[in-house]
Amino acid sequence: MTQSPKHPKKWGTRIVEAGRNPEAFHGAVNPPVYHASTILFPTVDAMMQYETNRVRYGRHGTPGTHAFEDAMCEIEGGAAACLAPSGLAAVTGALLAFLKAGDHLLMVDTVYDPTRGFCDTMLAGLGIETTYYNPLDTEGLRALIRPQTKVIFAEAPGSRTFEMQDLPALVAIAQESASDIVTMIDNTWATPVYFRPLDFGIDVSIQAATKYIVGHADAMLGVATGNARVADQLVQGFRVAGHCAGPDDVYLGFRGLKTLPLRLKQHSDQAMALIAWIADQPDCARILYPAWPEDPGYGLWRRDFSGATGLFGFVMQGGTWDQAKALLDTLNLFGMGFSWGGYESLIVPNRSFKRLATPWDPEGPSFRIHAGLEDVDDLIADLEKGFAAFRAAAS
Repeated sequence: MTQSPKHPKKWGTRIVEAGRNPEAFHGAVNPPVYHASTILFPTVDAMMQYETNRVRYGRHGTPGTHAFEDAMCEIEGGAAACLAPSGLAAVTGALLAFLKAGDHLLMVDTVYDPTRGFCDTMLAGLGIETTYYNPLDTEGLRALIRPQTKVIFAEAPGSRTFEMQDLPALVAIAQESASDIVTMIDNTWATPVYFRPLDFGIDVSIQAATKYIVGHADAMLGVATGNARVADQLVQGFRVAGHCAGPDDVYLGFRGLKTLPLRLKQHSDQAMALIAWIADQPDCARILYPAWPEDPGYGLWRRDFSGATGLFGFVMQGGTWDQAKALLDTLNLFGMGFSWGGYESLIVPNRSFKRLATPWDPEGPSFRIHAGLEDVDDLIADLEKGFAAFRAAAS
């Protein structure tokens, strides 16, 4: 991101400065960690001003958590940021802030599996109906919107299969249909470094800060940032639900934020090198990564996003589950574990998909890779062993 009239400082400078106030902490570069629940007030009058005091109770945040919230508002271009103990909690908190019994939610069919689980269980039990829509048929949203539709939720690219959405068109349809529809996106893949949803008219941008923002696989953290139109309701929803994040995790998120652009560039370079090798293998049917020129979503990604990160998928040209297991069990550098966004490379198989609007029928076994920060030649050598094991298991 370069300079603009609105933001005269370049992106690298802004993200380093965001949320910092050394003068308030005796010159310390980073805000200290406050392990605090009770906050004492010097006078009755001060206590009676409870709602106007930013620091008033640990659940509502300390100077450390407020510094991170301020930083997220700065880099997202938002009016309010709310913290949660995980990315999923940020998603559920944002949805509950704007939905009530009798309301209708339009949810992208390629959404993160735990978000789907929340819609199908908790929201359904509360009398909130969810309709899943095809991310590739944005115009089809018009026919799905009802008078009761209050939220349209997007994710680009989609979880595990990496479909892109036409987000400006989605926002336009929502705004034309009803003034009270709130648009949200899980923007964990791109982060605000490569896509700023609020600049495109989306109301709420959600991050699983556990992943790229923290960046070291050692903290759980979520954040939802809202524009001025929805900020008050978003904050109130999180406050009523009791969402808060631990001070140590917030500190790790604030620290990780400062190196985020540098790490993402390296993750992206690593991913492209791995993809180039995988795409050249006869076993590979296709790459799932919107920044790959042959991906169907490449045009949308290039138009709206300023970069790509280290998470991608690929599909094999035929094969069995036993072959997939042979590939995975042979790898040494690629760990098998959930989540992503840390310094370590990860791989998981894509086995089952619950889809209602977008059938997924791959040519063979499919996998998701997070390209870590190890030497890329070593990672390719590890994949060579895995692909050889995949072929050997066919005999």
